[in-house]
Amino acid sequence: MRRVKLDRIDLQILQDLQEDGRITNVELARRAGISAPPCLRRVRALEESGFIKGYHADLDAEALGFEVIFFALVGLDSQSETVLNDFETLAGSWPEVRECHMARGPDDFVLRLVARNTAHENELTQRLTSAPHVVTVKTIQVIRTAKSTPGVPIDIAQGAEPASQD
Repeated sequence: MRRVKLDRIDLQILQDLQEDGRITNVELARRAGISAPPCLRRVRALEESGFIKGYHADLDAEALGFEVIFFALVGLDSQSETVLNDFETLAGSWPEVRECHMARGPDDFVLRLVARNTAHENELTQRLTSAPHVVTVKTIQVIRTAKSTPGVPIDIAQGAEPASQD
């Protein structure tokens, strides 16, 4: 894709949408200091350029019966592309795996999972340890979350550097 330089208006739109994905186009335009039609065109362009990847509702896991959040640090027996891809496919197929990151360091992957209770957490951990090519699994159970902010910090005052979209 082409290189895009975001201006102050684009950054304001991104910041506002990141904070409230259900904001109306009229309110979004008002906050950005432009009228609604060009605001909608800018949002569509930001979507098409890949700056906006999607929209979602932020659900309360505990209210939906998922009382345990935990991280799993997973080590594999090989870092061949086939083994890495197979593990990513496996992790992607489990609904309890909410994030899967390949990592640099002593472990190959960091996963964020949700479980209904500690018995479910233990079941998921057992499934992980018995998965093909997995040699180590270390889990870290979350006791309390002090901050969970999706997205990235946006500094409207500073502007943005050109972003390469490949």
